[in-house]
Amino acid sequence: MAESPTTEPEEDLPEPEPEVALLALADGLPPVIDTDEALADYAAKLAAGSGPVAIDAERASGYRYSNRAYLVQLRRVGAGTGLVDPIPLTTLAPLQEAIGDAEWILHAATQDLPCLAEIGLTPAALFDTELAGRLLNYPRVGLATLVETLLGARMKKEHSAVDWSTRPLPQPWLEYAALDVEVLVELRQLLADQLVEAGKDDWARQEFDNLRSFEPAVRVDAWRRTSGLHKVRGRRALGAVRALWEARDQLARERDVTPGRLIPDSAIVAAATAMPTNRSALMSTQGFHGRGASRFAPIWLDALRAAAEMDESELPSRTPRGDGPPAPRAWAEKSPVAARRLEIAKAAVSALAEEHQLPTENLLTPDHLRRAMWEPPSTRDPVELLERLIDQLRGYGARSWQIGLTAPALARAVLDAEAPKAG
Repeated sequence: MAESPTTEPEEDLPEPEPEVALLALADGLPPVIDTDEALADYAAKLAAGSGPVAIDAERASGYRYSNRAYLVQLRRVGAGTGLVDPIPLTTLAPLQEAIGDAEWILHAATQDLPCLAEIGLTPAALFDTELAGRLLNYPRVGLATLVETLLGARMKKEHSAVDWSTRPLPQPWLEYAALDVEVLVELRQLLADQLVEAGKDDWARQEFDNLRSFEPAVRVDAWRRTSGLHKVRGRRALGAVRALWEARDQLARERDVTPGRLIPDSAIVAAATAMPTNRSALMSTQGFHGRGASRFAPIWLDALRAAAEMDESELPSRTPRGDGPPAPRAWAEKSPVAARRLEIAKAAVSALAEEHQLPTENLLTPDHLRRAMWEPPSTRDPVELLERLIDQLRGYGARSWQIGLTAPALARAVLDAEAPKAG
């Protein structure tokens, strides 16, 4: 009779990770504040509260042309959460007055500061939880990730890309919006403690102070960001892209819809390549389908016609004109010494970032690095060179802590790049 197979002892298996609890509203969902009277009531609570004010805004990106805030969420100890619909309100001045000089807590402040300023809300002081996470070198700094990492709770994010201009706003959307500010006070305290422990609290203060004056960059030749532009050949076709893009942008602005909902970038590129001259040819061009393409066909054809008739001297160049240095890939050909400076400087800044446990781009803005290495001060006296580089970086907008860490390395890069090679 065959022997029974021996049973191997079971290995000790690791305990399964406990499921992270889903974050829920602590105080329930408050009613939307959409009258001046209700706003005044909440502003009084906000003024009587204590500590910093968590604040967030929801826009209708992907649906609307404007960057306006369609919902503002606030939370403060002693005041609870307020969900403010700014659209029907006369003014949001009561909120600004109630907050006073209290610190704002935001996540990814540069996304919300412009639309909040548009409705009269500006911070006297702020704390950006995303930027704090970057300075602490967290690999992922999205709000949901930081909340799960530091607070041990999971956030729903399925409503992040909805059309917030919808009225009335569905309850699940409002719950999502309220949760975004409910976590910020506790998250801010944990991150602030870690910044102190890491010796980075002064760096963070400088960064947060700098954010208070943030304004979105005005893009020159914004049409050049058309997706697929690299496929377009010839200045005439580039002129057609520009004409279609500008026509679409003006129409989108007038109708307050996101431009891609009229015609996509792919349609602009296809039409600029094919140059159709009548409605039938236009509508058979790739990407020209849907109501926006058909309804505004005369506008698209007028734009193409204008590009076709444009004088050669008025057509755009292939390479945009800018006030900054050329693309780094062209440095070796245009200025080998500058290319060497940049190579040495980038390696030095990267090493400093690793030493101080920072993302390289937070230690020094890449554009500041490139500008300084393309056109450094003319002096080669080490002391004077360092002083002038400090002034140069300050003029670009670099903060004192960034300059203190990186300016000596940039000065060495300038000198080392021009030193004669041994042998």
